[in-house]
Amino acid sequence: MQWQRLLDDQRIGKPHKDHHEMGRTPFHKDHDRLVFSSAFRRLGHKTQVHSLSHNDHVHNRLTHSLEVSSVGRSLGISVAQQLSQHQDWPQWIQPHDVGAIVQSACLGHDIGNPPFGHFGENAIRTWFEKFHAAGGLRDLSSAEQLDFLNFEGNAQGLRTLTQLEYHQFDGGMRLTYATLGSFLKYPWLANDPLAQSKRKFGALQAESQILAEIATRLGLLQRAPGHWCRHPLVYLMEAADDICYAIVDLEDGVELGILDEVDVMELLAPITGPLVVPERTPMTDEYYSTRRLALLRGKVINYLVSACATAFIEQEQVLLQGRLEGDLISHADPVTQEVIGNAKLLARKRIFESPQRHRTELGASAVLEKILDGFVPAALEVSSQEASMVSFKAQKYLALMGTHRPDAEASAYQALCQTMDFVAGMTDKYAVTLARQLGGELL
Repeated sequence: MQWQRLLDDQRIGKPHKDHHEMGRTPFHKDHDRLVFSSAFRRLGHKTQVHSLSHNDHVHNRLTHSLEVSSVGRSLGISVAQQLSQHQDWPQWIQPHDVGAIVQSACLGHDIGNPPFGHFGENAIRTWFEKFHAAGGLRDLSSAEQLDFLNFEGNAQGLRTLTQLEYHQFDGGMRLTYATLGSFLKYPWLANDPLAQSKRKFGALQAESQILAEIATRLGLLQRAPGHWCRHPLVYLMEAADDICYAIVDLEDGVELGILDEVDVMELLAPITGPLVVPERTPMTDEYYSTRRLALLRGKVINYLVSACATAFIEQEQVLLQGRLEGDLISHADPVTQEVIGNAKLLARKRIFESPQRHRTELGASAVLEKILDGFVPAALEVSSQEASMVSFKAQKYLALMGTHRPDAEASAYQALCQTMDFVAGMTDKYAVTLARQLGGELL
């Protein structure tokens, strides 16, 4: 792969290139289009880790995405400052352009997530497994069925960026190919063997041509039909996400009383020094212990950004050959691997297994089941019958779907895609309210 093609500033769905404005390149416009989109705004009421928390200090998907984008921008700039010294580097690309590309990819990395975060994904998959066992997906091809049986927020995210926002089904946000390529964490379809083993994929069958167009335009190396290697900048987006997940999620754990401050400080000690305690001031004494951790956060993130940027430069040729095994952090220095690995382990053991999380996840599952029980059969009913034959109850469900409502011309697969556009776009609060109303709680 070549940087000249990988950093393409042409927009998908647009026949001509943008004019480069003074101080505002097409990549900076990508950032603005994402920030001002309704899909991005809705992330403010979607779960990061702790669903429907009554503590306003913990992160949601919006604040998480903003923080990831900040780390991603730093990674992109740092890497490009070093790569720009190479002879084959495109002269028209500045370090801040690469920073903007990675920043935009990070802003969009969770934009397709359904209500209740990753647990919401699992709840949707479980529901469709039962629905399929009862014959509900019989009118879909086996490849189309996998889009729902393995429902994936990353694939829904590509659909959101390229189909649903702004120019509907005509390029969507019309982002640059470089940004879209950097967003594609899993550039393969649901029927690919790798998707079957990882349960991760980056595009629905409905967007298979869009995936191919992005990959071809950027010169991504094709591994199999419908499967390409990653864009190198994806590894920076992924690293930024892991850094924020590992560090900031632990702060939320302390905020909610699930973790002790000393546990987190001991974990960070390889970077900060053993049990570093910030200077005592009236402010740090009065604030929660997470504020003391916040004073250390900058030092930790700075170290991790530097380590990941170094690993990227060291692995540049392997990345351009599409042969890097594992993520970027697995190629970083031992301290980085230790801190990130231990942070993820602590989160799995103490945060993801906490009783309050189990309670909210069970409630979230019931909410999504109620919603899917109503809307999916209604959508399939309209796709299989004339409008005059659709039941009264199904018509009511369809009326609630607004612009996502399928019409009689839609295939069963198209009807389900539009239904999941509606469901995945819901915020946690809207999903809870709607489920209560569908269950008879009208007030």
